[in-house]
Amino acid sequence: MKKIILALVLIINASIMNAQDVTKATDTLEGWSHDGKITLLINQSAFSNWQPGGDNNMAANVNINYDIDYVKGPWLWDNKILASYGVTINDDDGMRKTDDRLELNSILGRSMNKKYWSFSFFMNFRTQFSDGYDYNDDFIGDNEAYPTSGFFKPAYWSFGPGFLWKKSKNLSANFAPLTSKFTFITSEIYTLNDDDENNLFYESSNDVETYGVAPGKSLLYEFGFNFRGYYKFNIMKNISMENILSLYSNYLDKPMNVDIDYTMNIVMKINDVFSTNLTFQTVYDDNAYQGFQIREVFGLGLNVNF
Repeated sequence: MKKIILALVLIINASIMNAQDVTKATDTLEGWSHDGKITLLINQSAFSNWQPGGDNNMAANVNINYDIDYVKGPWLWDNKILASYGVTINDDDGMRKTDDRLELNSILGRSMNKKYWSFSFFMNFRTQFSDGYDYNDDFIGDNEAYPTSGFFKPAYWSFGPGFLWKKSKNLSANFAPLTSKFTFITSEIYTLNDDDENNLFYESSNDVETYGVAPGKSLLYEFGFNFRGYYKFNIMKNISMENILSLYSNYLDKPMNVDIDYTMNIVMKINDVFSTNLTFQTVYDDNAYQGFQIREVFGLGLNVNF
């Protein structure tokens, strides 16, 4: 536990130093601007002779939301980094991952000499940092012997030309009707299933289709239409809401079955250092799961702005 706390302190110190260095570097570059924040959320519970019961536990989550933008003449180049990683530690289960996300977004645009519109070319990359597991208590065996995801397991890479409508830094939409999308699985991962008698077992990506990738293969190619919308506004003083919506339709297979990825970030600012943060994300992608996936993180945050 002490090692985990020390590591988190070092991360924050390094983040502050890095934020200062980035500010000095970008202030001298014509056309470039940056805006970002690192947030550390920590929750902790401890019990001693507590009759109602309870497990000692600690949870920590680090979030990065960072923009690097360039505007000069008819050209613009918007870049956004979204990253998060969270763990929880308790006496019974040890340390488990609770959040894991790495996403890179980039849009290059050139003005069409029409109000708010530009020709564009976008790129999106998504994966996770470390192995994930399905901790189902009904499975008899070691769940951590069967990773269900990991770095580049899967990874998604999308890119294509299109049209960007950008009214302001906080309101934009990109339409890309000729989008190539790649899904990568670089090594073996597993899916937890059950048989007719409800016995749970793992199936390897070498034997069954996983995240849409054929058994034993490492790559799925799709071609279709991509939409990405961004809207950030203040609900009231010191409370902001950021909305990010991505839609994708694959022309080559079930084009009416649209993939959906929506993220909402609400920040309730207390002062320049502390805030209450809520992140809600829902994903629909039937190649990964037949239904909506939901992620929610809420807590008091320690913020480093840069």
